[in-house]
Amino acid sequence: MVLNVIWISFFVIAWVVGLGRLIFLGDSQIFPELIGSTFDMAKTGLEISLGLAGIMTLWLGLMKIAEKSGCIRILAKAVNPLFSRLFPGIPSGHPAYGSMLMNIAANMLGLENAATPLGLKAMKELQDLNTEKDTATDAMIMFLVMNTSGLMILPVAIMMYRAEMGAASPADIFIPIFISTFFSTLVGILAVAFRQKIRIFDKVIFAYLGGFLAFIIGVIVYFSTLTPEKINRVSLITGNLILFTVIIFFIAMGFKKKINVYEVFIEGAKEGFSTAIVIIPYLIAILVAVGVFRTSGALEMLIGVVGKGINAIGINGDFIPALPTALMRPLSGSGARGLMIEAMQHYGADSFVGRLVCIMQGATDTTFYVIALYFGSVGIRKTRYAVSAGLIADVAGIISAIFIAYLFFH
Repeated sequence: MVLNVIWISFFVIAWVVGLGRLIFLGDSQIFPELIGSTFDMAKTGLEISLGLAGIMTLWLGLMKIAEKSGCIRILAKAVNPLFSRLFPGIPSGHPAYGSMLMNIAANMLGLENAATPLGLKAMKELQDLNTEKDTATDAMIMFLVMNTSGLMILPVAIMMYRAEMGAASPADIFIPIFISTFFSTLVGILAVAFRQKIRIFDKVIFAYLGGFLAFIIGVIVYFSTLTPEKINRVSLITGNLILFTVIIFFIAMGFKKKINVYEVFIEGAKEGFSTAIVIIPYLIAILVAVGVFRTSGALEMLIGVVGKGINAIGINGDFIPALPTALMRPLSGSGARGLMIEAMQHYGADSFVGRLVCIMQGATDTTFYVIALYFGSVGIRKTRYAVSAGLIADVAGIISAIFIAYLFFH
């Protein structure tokens, strides 16, 4: 519903602004340009989707190996002590633990297709423990916020889009996304823990969160001592080294588990091709809407108004053109993806804005969609503070994305 309103609004606003330019400025070319934009962006959407087919085929094949070889279970086991304290209302050994752990681990590895059914299964199992079937429990809200905060180790999809848009090194946003998504998740957990009176200073919780935070701060401090050229070089080498090591680890685990790695890869690769085809209409729909919105001048007007306000208080406003992606992200994954791609196309994949929109895309998840999907699947109508906690995590992710982008790429 929200995306429907936004999509229609883009076209209506573009028509109103175009009509104003025609009447008051005598711009006779504006409507031919708007129609030309619809054709151009439709063609761009198709080309991007088809170009993604090969890249998605590769990565979903590798992710299928990770799934079959038990890499997700290894990650789930590693965070089990933390989860048992963040969800004190769930009995020890309850099936919900396994589904939640697998869901979070799949999200961290970028396995969205595997994560969603696991998340829905976890929500159903949490609902079995719920005494008020139309009201979200504390455990449900904590689980939702951990999903909406977008914690991700491997931002595979974003790197695929960067590769398709011609980025010199698609993985250069790997470390910035990891740092930004950690802060959004940390703030989301702390917001929920405060409401639920969970003891954050429990030695296990403190060890996990404090250890991660110390590591992230150490990374930020280290990079802050480097020149911009060295930051790019170290980030580039480290990000690509980690990614290739992960690929080798997936394959090695598959070999150890005695699975047919080649056949499992082919199985996942088939899903990759079909996924690339499925997204064509969604991508074209949002790209065309954003395209006419920009061509009409409405987007530049919006950015200009925000920019004047930012500059008036003495803040560097180079991040402002990326704000449409940030504002769209909590509302619609496909909408934010379209804005991210459009920004990379307009400014360049390796521009500051092009990199920043990718970090924003990876720093959070689609809060309203996730809440609607997961709560709707079990009939929850009273969401309590789930939306506000999720949006707090989103804001933290966007702010951290801006700061990290300035540190790494400005």
